[in-house]
Amino acid sequence: MSVINTNVKSIVAQNALTVNNRAMSKTMEQLSTGKRINSAADDAAGLAISNKMTSQIKGLNQAVRNANDGISMLQTAEGAMVEVTNMMQRMRELAVQSANDTNTQDERDYMDLEFQQLKEETNRITKNTQWNGMNILDGSTNGGEFKFQVGANANQTIDHTIDQLSFGDVVSTATAAIVTTTAAGAQSSVLTIGSAGTVAVPDWKAGDVITLKLGTDQLQYTIQEDDIVGTAATDATTIAQAVKSAFTDAKDAGKFEGISVSGDAAALTFASTAVGTGPFATSITTSSGSLASIDGLDVTSRGTSNAAITGLDEALKNINSARAEIGSKINRLTYAADNLANVSQNTSASRSQVLDTDYAQATTELARTQIISQAATAMLAQANQAPQSVLSLLR
Repeated sequence: MSVINTNVKSIVAQNALTVNNRAMSKTMEQLSTGKRINSAADDAAGLAISNKMTSQIKGLNQAVRNANDGISMLQTAEGAMVEVTNMMQRMRELAVQSANDTNTQDERDYMDLEFQQLKEETNRITKNTQWNGMNILDGSTNGGEFKFQVGANANQTIDHTIDQLSFGDVVSTATAAIVTTTAAGAQSSVLTIGSAGTVAVPDWKAGDVITLKLGTDQLQYTIQEDDIVGTAATDATTIAQAVKSAFTDAKDAGKFEGISVSGDAAALTFASTAVGTGPFATSITTSSGSLASIDGLDVTSRGTSNAAITGLDEALKNINSARAEIGSKINRLTYAADNLANVSQNTSASRSQVLDTDYAQATTELARTQIISQAATAMLAQANQAPQSVLSLLR
């Protein structure tokens, strides 16, 4: 072919060189980064698959750390329980010793000194044991319920509840209200409650019903004909004393804790016997927690020592149960962590097949493209030299 303006041979060589250089550049990038897929253009589906696998791998590796953190937290809790158990064993030993009548009262008092100190330390440990700034034995954190995230996806958890061990007092406040209702059509005045808790008995009639409420406790007294015996003042006193007697009977039956009543005339005074606000507000104190059975124990007598033995047996049973649950959960978390590591390892191997560079293949491809590049460059030079032969026609 004897044309000069269009050097077809040169164009062919250039195009071949461009395509080869692109392939060589891609191979060099794969060898430099170690990744077969460096952009979505390299393998769109493979990129999506590898990114999903990466999310799983990172989540699995973090879940392994989460499981190990959970194990550490439970070990901290169980370590504190070990010391509590040791102290309660000593307390039980003191209770058994004090239950023996070979001891004098002074000796029992000395035993009780150690007993009370151990009891206080038991409660202090259960209230103050912390992990990462959280109390873990008194039920104040998440209600004692802990969820350990041991999976790469949402809500893949192992749950454990550490029941409240501390036997701190729980204070609840109840409010009393005194009201009257009218029965049998009798006329009745509205009952007036004074700011000091003094109730002035009004002109009650036979058949009137007096209702006293404190929390869930309730007392009703119906005024009898026998209560109406004389003058208004005399009747008021008689009715007041009848109400007081009914209230006292109710207290003896276990109702109205924290409230007392006094007064010998036509006025009754209801007062709080505990800390509270207002004449009818009372703080009722109760013990709670798995170790509540040791609250209030002492070894100052044979009777209280025997009661202490029983209470300590109950507390030891509860703490042994809690420790058994923690131990089994630690073992479960250990197996979970091992499984997570195994899944992460296999997922990483799968991702490697999709994402990573096969160096044996890539280096072979690099050698091929380099040789072709050199050959294409030489052919381009030859194609550019070919038009020179036309000059011989001009001589």
